[in-house]
Amino acid sequence: MAKIDLARRAQIGRDRRAKTRAQLMQAARALYAERAIDSVTIDDLVNEAGVAKGTFYVHFEHLPDLQVAVADELAQELDDLLQPFRLQLEDPVERIAAGCAAFIREAARNPSWGSLAARGAWALPSVAHAARANLREDLRLAAARRRLGAITPELAFELVSGIVIQAMRAAGEGRLSLAAAPAAVEAILRALGLASAEAHAIVTRVFDPLEPPRAPH
Repeated sequence: MAKIDLARRAQIGRDRRAKTRAQLMQAARALYAERAIDSVTIDDLVNEAGVAKGTFYVHFEHLPDLQVAVADELAQELDDLLQPFRLQLEDPVERIAAGCAAFIREAARNPSWGSLAARGAWALPSVAHAARANLREDLRLAAARRRLGAITPELAFELVSGIVIQAMRAAGEGRLSLAAAPAAVEAILRALGLASAEAHAIVTRVFDPLEPPRAPH
């Protein structure tokens, strides 16, 4: 009688579960990039993933559990794009410009990711929690150093986050090209009150030598 390798059987089971979970996550990302997140149903997800409906409940108890998992992935990807700049740049205004550049540029390079990240930033609060906290901190520092114009840090936060998310969405829909990304960031800096020459110089610096890690496709 053949001996059953229980360890091998358990590993095969784990591999299968990991594969079907990855299929569901990828299906969610694809659908969320195209549609309002709260409009996607479990039936939509399993059809997109090509798995049985019962498979969903092997991995997630409820639909919000899957949304949290997708949000956690996106949050990590945004942080991976942002952190290299925060480690290298001392000036808070340059950090703001570099963060905007990283997000808009990645969205233009990878439109489906840009659309997903933009929708997630609106619909899944945890997606951009760290990025928003960093932006608030940099705006407070910039205001303390008199780097902003008449705009308050609170209004500046709404302006910057709104423009970046809209630019990412436009890139996801093919309406904003990679070549237009520097102009978008320069416009953000001008809206914050920087003079044209200074805004242009900062954008040139952050777009030229620094190359952040690519977000997963």
